[in-house]
Amino acid sequence: MTARRKPVVFLDADVIFAGAAAPTEHGASHVVLRMGEITLIECVTSEQAVTEVERNLAEKLPAKLPEFRLLVSRCLRVVPDPGPEDLARYTGQADPKDLPILVAALREGCPYLLTFNVRHYSPTSGSITVQQPGEFVLTVRNLLTQLSAEEEADGTG
Repeated sequence: MTARRKPVVFLDADVIFAGAAAPTEHGASHVVLRMGEITLIECVTSEQAVTEVERNLAEKLPAKLPEFRLLVSRCLRVVPDPGPEDLARYTGQADPKDLPILVAALREGCPYLLTFNVRHYSPTSGSITVQQPGEFVLTVRNLLTQLSAEEEADGTG
């Protein structure tokens, strides 16, 4: 059997905020963070996104800050923000304020970028799929179904 790499997913600040502020554990953003926590997927984000979520939680839901910090330590690999020189070649592929998120996701080799602002991104590279968290959860479900079917066909499942 060949070893399979787990999906690497880049999370925009709005997804992390929604997951951290979720009133229940059933929201897609929270589910994505939990998948990262149990190492089903690898969740990556940037320093910019963490700073933005922390600022918004402090302003809107300060009681959720300790839970957010725990989520970051357990579920997320935080990477440095790209520099201005890194952004130049991707100009026009995302809303200017979201461009650092796209560039960081591409730099880290993430095949998925999760955000609620899908329209803010238009990457020209076919190497990344921009999805909302709910769409991604369905993608994972489909991948697991495929994997299960492959294992049954191989007689390994």
